[in-house]
Amino acid sequence: MALKISSAISSPLQTSQLEIKPIFASPSRVSVFPKKRNVVISADLNNRAAITGIVFDPSEEVKKELVLVPTIPQQSLARQKFTDDSESAINYQINVEYNASYVYHAMYAYFDRDNVALKGLAKFFKESSEEERQHAEKLMEYQNKRGGKVKLQSIVAPVSEFEHVEKGDALYAMELALSLEKLVNEKLLHLHSVANQNNDVQLMDFVESEFLTEQVEAIKKISEYVAQLRRIGKGHGVWHFDQMLLEEGAAA
Repeated sequence: MALKISSAISSPLQTSQLEIKPIFASPSRVSVFPKKRNVVISADLNNRAAITGIVFDPSEEVKKELVLVPTIPQQSLARQKFTDDSESAINYQINVEYNASYVYHAMYAYFDRDNVALKGLAKFFKESSEEERQHAEKLMEYQNKRGGKVKLQSIVAPVSEFEHVEKGDALYAMELALSLEKLVNEKLLHLHSVANQNNDVQLMDFVESEFLTEQVEAIKKISEYVAQLRRIGKGHGVWHFDQMLLEEGAAA
């Protein structure tokens, strides 16, 4: 009886092993899964942008800018790609604008005298002086905006007399104004050149949009005034020209 029981028990086990073996021990199925897994990992490493759609990751790229943020209180936090040459050139142009404003202010004071009394010319030169001062302040504001330091320099005392024996005071002063506007334009072009040499696109755009176009218009307007004053001479026509300026009230 013992032999019969052993035979009866072993037979089902052998049958069970034969059925299980093809399912869990198949060589072909075990080798397939690792190959597929390797392909997926390789695609994730080499084609991350294609899979995730991420082209620009600010959290990573901002790290190099974070290192450049100054920690010293005396250093500007806003300064970026702004060279010392550009900073010095702006300070120089500020001085140019203030000097031009000073000259125009002297002209205003002259033509406002009681024994000269050309109110139109006085008004024109006063407005021109204020405009040049506004240009200086605009440059100062931009200097601070870019993280530079404004350093004001000395202003030369202008002449106070504009009488000219041959030309008369009106023509002489207007020719001086024309020369002054051309000089300021030359200095602005130099500032633009410095910005170009230092690849400062923002400073170039600032000079072009805020100053250069306006300078061309001012030069054209004053050139016409000089031509008109040359035509009318020193006589009674100067008074009519002065009245025209008084009505227009336009500054260079």
